[in-house]
Amino acid sequence: MVPGRHRHRYGRGSPRWRWPLLGFGAGGFVVAVAVAVGIGQVTESRACAAVLSAAAPAGETSAQTATHYVLQGLSNCSYPSPPADGLYVALSPSEYRSAAACGGYLQVSGPDGSVRVKVVDQCPGCAAGHIDLSESAFAKIAPLSAGLVHVSYTLLSDPPLPGPVSIEVKQGSSRYWLALLADNTGNPLASVQVETSAGWLSLERASYNYWIAPSGSGPGPFTVRLTDTQGHRVTVPGITLSPGAVQSTKSWMYGGSSDPEPAPSAPPSPAGRTVSPGTAATPAAAGPVPSASASLTRDAAAAGVSAAVRQRAAAAAPPAPAVRSGC
Repeated sequence: MVPGRHRHRYGRGSPRWRWPLLGFGAGGFVVAVAVAVGIGQVTESRACAAVLSAAAPAGETSAQTATHYVLQGLSNCSYPSPPADGLYVALSPSEYRSAAACGGYLQVSGPDGSVRVKVVDQCPGCAAGHIDLSESAFAKIAPLSAGLVHVSYTLLSDPPLPGPVSIEVKQGSSRYWLALLADNTGNPLASVQVETSAGWLSLERASYNYWIAPSGSGPGPFTVRLTDTQGHRVTVPGITLSPGAVQSTKSWMYGGSSDPEPAPSAPPSPAGRTVSPGTAATPAAAGPVPSASASLTRDAAAAGVSAAVRQRAAAAAPPAPAVRSGC
């Protein structure tokens, strides 16, 4: 196996073994300890391992490092497919933050260049500051044979959008239990709400990135309001109760649009941003808006060998999510 290349299979929402990484000493010496917790069902999982590349000499440490992996099936963020350009990243649990980072973008700089990547996945075995890039993304900053390299990266604000917002209603949704997945938001989302006869119902984010109304929101169609971590807000009407279907919209989270339909009466959005055709944007409510952390630090793995063991976050909301795979 090429150093730094990982393959894993996981069933999202299933109980699993835990494999903690225990660190000792100020010099960054890391020991991987496999601990089986409890006796029960063993789900499919594979260990991720990466050998420190020649770009990281013995004894050298860095705040941020990157490896590469192969995504199989759905990512932890549950997007139905990877970005069209193949440029994506998995974050450590402290940076993934139970899906709070999903949909955001990082700018990653490495030995041979820089690349912008979308956050689509979690790397449970990675320490803070260690990211797992898609092979296409890693190849833009270093040869794949390098395996593990030192990098620097930062969370982007208002990156270019790949298209208008899309919303998927999860399989198993009904008028009594509703789960929504929004994509093409650019920034991570801070809240998702559905309009009801009693007002706006705030949904709860699951660790696999769906936003859930545990008691449902009626038969639909729904008007959905999205607010991101930068304060952008967009209202999307006409989302039907069509479980498993990705519904395209004409609503853009911010910035311009390639939609040919004119919208001369569309009001300006906050801070002079233009509102794209098909959107109904309003200023976000006053008060602090949660944001994904841009300060991600970690001691590098010991010279010679770095080990990372993957596991996928559990999702308990009924019905059980579909089995997924990936690193």
